[in-house]
Amino acid sequence: MQTDFLVIGSGIAGLTYALKIAQDRPDKTVTILTKTQSDETNTKYAQGGIAGVMDFDKDSFNKHIEDTLIAGDGLCDKHIVEIVVKEGVDRIKEIIDWGARFDKEPTGDFKLGKEGGHSESRILHHKDVTGKEMERALLETIKMKPNIQLISHCFVLDIITQHHLGYLITKSTPDIECYGVYVLNLASNKIEKILSGITLLATGGNGQVYRTTTNPSIATGDGVAMVYRAKGRIENMEFIQFHPTALYEPGVRGQSFLITEAVRGDGGILRSDSGEAFMERYDKRKDLAPRDIVARAIDNEMKVAGTENVFLDCRHFSKEKFIEHFPNIYEKCLSIGVDITRQMIPVAPAAHYSCGGIKTDEWGRTSIKNLFAAGECASTGLHGANRLASNSLLEAMVFAHRAYEKSVELIDASEASFSGGGLVGAIPDWKADGTNVPKEMILITQSVKELKLLMSDYVGIVRNNERLHRAMKRLDLLYAETEALYQKTIVSPQLCELRNMITVAYLIVKCAEFRQESRGLHFNTDYPNKSSMVQNIVL
Repeated sequence: MQTDFLVIGSGIAGLTYALKIAQDRPDKTVTILTKTQSDETNTKYAQGGIAGVMDFDKDSFNKHIEDTLIAGDGLCDKHIVEIVVKEGVDRIKEIIDWGARFDKEPTGDFKLGKEGGHSESRILHHKDVTGKEMERALLETIKMKPNIQLISHCFVLDIITQHHLGYLITKSTPDIECYGVYVLNLASNKIEKILSGITLLATGGNGQVYRTTTNPSIATGDGVAMVYRAKGRIENMEFIQFHPTALYEPGVRGQSFLITEAVRGDGGILRSDSGEAFMERYDKRKDLAPRDIVARAIDNEMKVAGTENVFLDCRHFSKEKFIEHFPNIYEKCLSIGVDITRQMIPVAPAAHYSCGGIKTDEWGRTSIKNLFAAGECASTGLHGANRLASNSLLEAMVFAHRAYEKSVELIDASEASFSGGGLVGAIPDWKADGTNVPKEMILITQSVKELKLLMSDYVGIVRNNERLHRAMKRLDLLYAETEALYQKTIVSPQLCELRNMITVAYLIVKCAEFRQESRGLHFNTDYPNKSSMVQNIVL
């Protein structure tokens, strides 16, 4: 199969990019691949909202820029921050034009929420399912574009580069090119090659590397792992954001229900097991401090008290207003026996967002020619050492737009739509000779459990050198076992996801070992202070 533009992932970044390309170039083909159903993305689970300066009487671009820089703890690229904040307002207006419905006041003005790290109320939201509403609007608009083909249940295995033509590729090889991808079609159970002029990776995050995460089961870091295998540049993977307030349910592992930061923005108070409002002991901003500070505070409270959770107190809220703004949170809490008007919500931190990822420039270009990246899988320079709440959806749309602009420019400059057209016959089919069906799935499922356990215990909110050393030794063993299994068995989504998660875990640990300081989301007790000498870590 050949296509002009190939998009891997159907979250807000991938859909925005595809829609813009299709509108601008109706004569070109755009193909979107997603490994499950089209709406199962990290975007779908984004509750809180999208940050943007909409009230210029009270807010300003400079305030939003400053809030982002403060949260990023000295590692944000200021130029990128200015781009996202200033261009983001137009992107928000665009998705409103495409049908996204954000909550409004009786006056018709948008309801603007406030979250941790923000100096003003600037969060647009649709109740407590903002991401889902934005995803809906994009998918419905895309259905009206005849030149977009969306193929679900396709698992992308690897990026096709000169390596597959028999050339030796290293990190220092100049002009590595992307010609498309190999994909496992889960409907036919066949491995196919899809060749493209331009490819965008919008594969989302990697929260499933940890035992407890707010991310869906698909968030296994596939894009980051594929780029690393293709010798592309990855950076700042040590900065894993743990959301401070995931709903704590005893015995539940895997995806946790998110209690959006907007609940604290509306006045929710974090309390210890004894009922103390403890955040004032950690930061003058109390419950509205940035996420890295709140998550570490909760982690410390739990360790000191020997408990597995703290509590979020919303008993002083108006029941009607809470249900109006947070209907899904209210229903979920009620389903586990928690009435927020009479009981506090049990919460604990969970892996939530990767601030590092595939290194890109200000146009979303990766270090591999004709390959772009946007959304959570990309490291644009916006978030630095810690993401400011509700900046992620904004970043995804801004860089999807910028990647679209540069992609069109590149494809117009080439003589043929498919830049690797002359190589079509030379690119080999996927070779699976000498492989067999795995005899025991336990070899895969047990390794997944081990990986999640070691990452949660050794490479969590607080780290030290000994834990990182132990994590790396165990990852080496898991890697060797999994590669041996990969070489002798037929590929499956389960095996490939395990392989990708091991790669991502290695990158997190390796970057954490290199960063001999504590900054933002990376806190190492052996290096409790910051060092201005340490900048971005690129692998």
